[in-house]
Amino acid sequence: MSLKLMGISQGYGKTRVIDRFDMELAPGVVGLLGPNGAGKTTLLRTMATIMPPREGKVVLDDTVVDGEHAARHARRRIGYLPQKFGCDPGMRVADFVRYAAWMRGMPAERWDSAADLALAQVDLVEHRRTKMRRLSGGMRQRAGIAWAIVGQPSLVLLDEPTVGLDPRQRLQFRKIVSGLRQSVVVLSTHLIEDIDAICDQVIVLHDGTPKFTGTTAELAALGRDDLPGDTNLERAYMNLLPGEEQRL
Repeated sequence: MSLKLMGISQGYGKTRVIDRFDMELAPGVVGLLGPNGAGKTTLLRTMATIMPPREGKVVLDDTVVDGEHAARHARRRIGYLPQKFGCDPGMRVADFVRYAAWMRGMPAERWDSAADLALAQVDLVEHRRTKMRRLSGGMRQRAGIAWAIVGQPSLVLLDEPTVGLDPRQRLQFRKIVSGLRQSVVVLSTHLIEDIDAICDQVIVLHDGTPKFTGTTAELAALGRDDLPGDTNLERAYMNLLPGEEQRL
């Protein structure tokens, strides 16, 4: 599996959010960092084929996603968890995840086993028959993660997935994502410690353009002691985005 973004420009109305963005990703975990409004969610929605690019090309495994037919085919290989995901509140957790398996075109005989595996990965097996409206915020978020990873999609896109998770659940989430390295995983988060723990590469996005692309070690090397932050990664992030320290 590979993902290429070639000269991608994207926006809303007259506002340009992403400007001529190029990226090529192979299997592994990529962290997407940036302040609010940097374009992270827009970039993920473009990767997920929800928003066709205004300019440029999205290429999955050497196939250009150049229309709705190609996009529908590509979505069978994509697991996408947006920041705020919708669901039928009366739907049981297992059925919610089975529905994701159906949407990805999995054979019906695999729905149950794939859903059970995804629920086991997020520690929700005992709640498989619980209705979505009865889940706590953290449990609902874990159900969303199960939705995104059911059937082991080739491309997994996670937008702020650890919101609402307690420290133990965040550690479990890191373990889950670490087990997905055969896929291309893009993780958008504000939690730099999660980036440090599980990501192979980091992209720092600001005003729709990448300010840094490389490994966590390469990013940490950009940190300076005179900048705010408790770790080299945090200080490097501040170094790349002048003015962000004023928001602390």
